[in-house]
Amino acid sequence: MTRITVDVNDEWLEAAREILGTNTKVATINEALHTFALRRKAAEIIAALDSAEMDFSGSERAWRYGAGRDFTRIEENAREGHDAREDHVA
Repeated sequence: MTRITVDVNDEWLEAAREILGTNTKVATINEALHTFALRRKAAEIIAALDSAEMDFSGSERAWRYGAGRDFTRIEENAREGHDAREDHVA
């Protein structure tokens, strides 16, 4: 950890403290720096995902057949007033 002496705008520091919910100046500054570091990392991750080629061809078939859930019975039971919890009673 680096120890520094720095002049800080009191109004900005107080605004950051309120937003971040911190109790001390040191905690506010550290949390603000951490928040910006996380933002940068998130931007890097999004950029990496944006650059990846994705092929969704055929995905509509995969969702219907085996990859997704068939909610037909749930809908039918709801229309009939059936309690789905009854199906899971041992």
